Amino acid sequence: QVQLVESGGALVQAGGSLRLSCAASGRTVSFYTMGWFRQDPGKEREFVTSISWSGAVVYYADSVKGGFTISRDNAKNTVYLQMNGLKPEDTALYYCAAGRAGRSERVATDYDYWGQGTQVTVSP
Repeated sequence: QVQLVESGGALVQAGGSLRLSCAASGRTVSFYTMGWFRQDPGKEREFVTSISWSGAVVYYADSVKGGFTISRDNAKNTVYLQMNGLKPEDTALYYCAAGRAGRSERVATDYDYWGQGTQVTVSP
């Protein structure tokens, strides 16, 4: 089993930056694809970004390209999401997820493990 714990969410003004972290425990996630998703109440969970186990392959949703950067430190079993130029529409609960390689990185149901989420709120 893998346990994921997100941190770093906060209230920030538009244009500001945040860095989210996702710490894994229970077993190594070094060979897992890691992803970040977000969800607003009443809406479906939305893909934000993903990173392959080696860090060589990353994907971003069009809505966050150029502003968000995903990275990972396998030695620390941790994944990061640097968010710059935040907008009010980025407000959501952000989830970290781990999935076995070879599955669709953008599909939430293809991930095996999920954290509880960390709230990001961007004020105008």
